[in-house]
Amino acid sequence: MSDTVTAHRASGPAARRRSPTALPRSFVWTRRIVLTLLAVFTATPLYVMVSSSLKPLEEVSGAFRWIPAELTLQPYRDIWRTVPLGRYFLNSLIVSASATACSVAVAVFAAYAVSRYRFRGRQIFTVTVLSTQMFPGILFLLPLFLLFVNVGNATGLALYGSRGALILTYMTFTLPLSIWMLAGYFASIPRDLDEAALVDGCGPLGALFRVLIPAAVPGIIAVTVYSFMTAWGEVLFASVMTNDATRTLSIGLQGYATQTEVYWNQVMAASLVVSVPVVAGFLLLQRYLVAGLTAGAVK
Repeated sequence: MSDTVTAHRASGPAARRRSPTALPRSFVWTRRIVLTLLAVFTATPLYVMVSSSLKPLEEVSGAFRWIPAELTLQPYRDIWRTVPLGRYFLNSLIVSASATACSVAVAVFAAYAVSRYRFRGRQIFTVTVLSTQMFPGILFLLPLFLLFVNVGNATGLALYGSRGALILTYMTFTLPLSIWMLAGYFASIPRDLDEAALVDGCGPLGALFRVLIPAAVPGIIAVTVYSFMTAWGEVLFASVMTNDATRTLSIGLQGYATQTEVYWNQVMAASLVVSVPVVAGFLLLQRYLVAGLTAGAVK
């Protein structure tokens, strides 16, 4: 009987003490409150966008109401007629995907050379590539504009206002950081994998395609997401390097504002629609972004 009472007391509330490694209750509750406030701070603009996109223009133009008096899907139908949103969407998709593919392809080879070979000027090349990120984009706007115009006048190629010119422009500021990121990623992969591939009869390119690239899939995907998001939302160069036929979404959204009125409900609806590809791509690829540096690198 005494043993039963002793065991009951040992398992009672007085005996259940907190683990020495457990976080203090004050810290736990503070963290919960801060995270809740951050969630509310993030969700409030999204709610305003979604609710405004479902309101008639008259209600959006008036005083803001948290609970819409009337819900309608008409703004989502009107956004395709007010401006040629489909053409802008296609232009952005072509330009962003092409610039991303070219940047990643060039960055893979450049990063492989920088991380695996020692050559004269290697350090200078790396520093120069990274230093280009210190300069604002507007510094390159006029030189690129003059370059495309002069090349077009000399060769007859219509570079200015074309998708190709915009793709080359986007590569000028996505490629340097892509090279730097992948060079560090490749450097973290053990060289023993390269040596094992060479022993098996692979050449340098064979080792790159069969060993390094499969091992560096998370890093390549991270660079791809960065390049695509940068090109997708770029405004400065797109406002100068495009015309009515090659205009992208970031500039095309300005068409919902006229001299007399701004279609705020359509602006919110179009903003939500154009953000779908980026959000969907991020959600689909997020598991690769957090994968290990050498995932799948064991031969």
